[in-house]
Amino acid sequence: MRKWIVGVLVLLLCSALHAASGKDIAAQLGLSAASKAMKQWEGIFEKPEKMAKMGIDKLSDADKAELKAYLIGHAADSDHPEAAGL
Repeated sequence: MRKWIVGVLVLLLCSALHAASGKDIAAQLGLSAASKAMKQWEGIFEKPEKMAKMGIDKLSDADKAELKAYLIGHAADSDHPEAAGL
């Protein structure tokens, strides 16, 4: 039983370490957070056809949430817009 619990804990730790950040996911999809305002990013995540156009629909729910938080948090009109080259 102990081996099983340790195995599960190791698996969870490895999964957490390999989770992609919103910035990484955006880069893989070729998306730039600063290319749109926060309201525009929110609108994209509300419409499945718009998400499909950008390839977002193929992501897991966790990755979608991570990507959405990154894009909105670094949108052109946010407090911390994504700067080119950073």
